[in-house]
Amino acid sequence: MKIADFEFNRRELAGSMGDFGTLVPLAVGYIMVNGMNPAGLLIMMGLANIVTGIIYRLPMPIEPKKLIAVVAIAQKWSPSLIYASGFGTGLAWLLMYITGTIDKIAKITPKSVVRGIQVALGIMLAYEGYKMVSTGWLLGIIAVLIVIFLRENKHAPAAIVLMALGVFVVGIKGELLNSLDFGISLPPVTTFTLSEVWESLVLAGFAQIPLTIANAVIATAALIKSYWPDRPVPERKLGLNMGIMNVTVTFFGGMPMCHGAGGLAGQYYFGARTGGTNIIEGAIEISLGLFLAKSIAKFFNVFPLSILGAMMFLIGLELTKFVKDIKKDEILVMAITAGLSLIMNMAVGFLSGLVVYHLSQRFKK
Repeated sequence: MKIADFEFNRRELAGSMGDFGTLVPLAVGYIMVNGMNPAGLLIMMGLANIVTGIIYRLPMPIEPKKLIAVVAIAQKWSPSLIYASGFGTGLAWLLMYITGTIDKIAKITPKSVVRGIQVALGIMLAYEGYKMVSTGWLLGIIAVLIVIFLRENKHAPAAIVLMALGVFVVGIKGELLNSLDFGISLPPVTTFTLSEVWESLVLAGFAQIPLTIANAVIATAALIKSYWPDRPVPERKLGLNMGIMNVTVTFFGGMPMCHGAGGLAGQYYFGARTGGTNIIEGAIEISLGLFLAKSIAKFFNVFPLSILGAMMFLIGLELTKFVKDIKKDEILVMAITAGLSLIMNMAVGFLSGLVVYHLSQRFKK
């Protein structure tokens, strides 16, 4: 283990905030709409971040499983149903790891499909970021300019400046003190039934699996290889990590979690380069869960969305840049994958891209 595997500086701190744009809205939704225990959600996410950072020695985002989160918030699931969905999908990942299914899927997935998923994800993030920026254009434009001019600044990294700006705006509005409520909170012991595990899989879990394979496993592994060519992470290892993570944290108030190319792009874009990023983020989340769990939802509910939107918008643009290494004969498959991912969902885009690619290979023979 090299010292360079873990750095703790302002750049890594800024990187640890790089995926807040995608993390915060869904985490707040879980707490505000579904009534999830904020201490359990934050502390389990923090522990997962720290352990993951130590294992991989690289930035490795811990994010909500987006399809499950969106469905759960829209349908107002009970907390126990959310915990059950994490456990059920965690078991699925462990099963795919044991059977080698993850490796098999990764081997038959061409670069054109991976790039299609990345482009679709980038467009989605950029569009959602644009909508969030539109809630406060002036502040959003200022946030974009801060990122452009300070993203690589070692003394005042953009993500730290943006978080400070957001706190300042909340304070100017007189909402900072009202949103803070200090007190010690511990993660709860949470339970669910086997029938809830099955129900959650039917409602969203089964649909989440191919999306997670595409984004959290294959696209994330590809992005790691792009950023750190000498330190690739096998797809199977990512699957094992998500399996263990989800079957454990859900018994202590943790939400269904995964990795993600968007989160990794966000961390890297804002400065993350080592496993120190995850350890810093984990420490922040554990501290918030232990001491500010009662107020975290109130605070982020008044935090300027336009600042988070600016971060998300630029991260989305960053993800689309990988299209430049696509060859002419790969454009059609990439376009089909990206297009159907945007029109329908990422699982459909991923599976359609695979089918079109392998059919085209057969006709070439």
